[in-house]
Amino acid sequence: MSFASHDSATKQSAGIAITAEEIGASGVTASEDVANYALYLGDDALMLAQRLGWWISRAPELEEDIALGNIGLDLLGHARFFLTYAGTAWGKTEDDLAYFRDEHEFRSCRLVEQENGDFAQTIVKQLIFSYYQYELYRRLVESKDETLAAIADKALKEIQYHQDHASQWTLRLGKGTEESHRRMEKALFYMWPYVDELFADDELLTRLAEQGIAVLPSSLREDFDRRIEAILAEAELRVPAVDGAWGGDRSGEFSEHRGHILTEMQVLARQHPGATW
Repeated sequence: MSFASHDSATKQSAGIAITAEEIGASGVTASEDVANYALYLGDDALMLAQRLGWWISRAPELEEDIALGNIGLDLLGHARFFLTYAGTAWGKTEDDLAYFRDEHEFRSCRLVEQENGDFAQTIVKQLIFSYYQYELYRRLVESKDETLAAIADKALKEIQYHQDHASQWTLRLGKGTEESHRRMEKALFYMWPYVDELFADDELLTRLAEQGIAVLPSSLREDFDRRIEAILAEAELRVPAVDGAWGGDRSGEFSEHRGHILTEMQVLARQHPGATW
């Protein structure tokens, strides 16, 4: 039971044919360190895709039903690539890693797991994460790991659209009515405590960055701050003066939302393991 059917998930990069199926069949095996890094990236994309799927039929206009759904599908495609590659280290499939890991085994950042809230809160989450992802993937295309570089190259083109979508809504809401501006300020206050975690280095990331495989998160912060402060200023908004959330790491111990997301996502696969249709 493949957890996504993502028709756009094909790409040629650095001579590598890149679909989730082809990664699994290529014979390339990730090292354990690289596999764990791929989990960081894949779990981020998977959790945010799940959150965005909730907006289908609930968005404020029909175009947004389509737009948010398409962004969710893009992220689901990214998750498939990364989880398939991670699974080569342990003899597991993308489905094994998506459906049959427990809550504490996921490595997603807490930002992507936060509640959708109102539309402004979702847009602020998208703005922060897409700006972070863009800075990450535009560097990851230079990774010495050819599979990671190929996935990043494919993803980067889609992330550019995600950025533009979030930016346009930020401007529209920030400079819109008094109520839309107030809600954007409230959303920034809610989401900003989870920003620091995106740029936290750890032993795994440092080790892989020294090998030219991973991107050190702290190296992204300056460009992220400069660019996101510029779009917020244009929208007549500002970075809120709030402290970072406690416990910001990817140990799997700190998110109160993850279990609720996984309960919904995993229930069918766990009730009918191995089912196909």
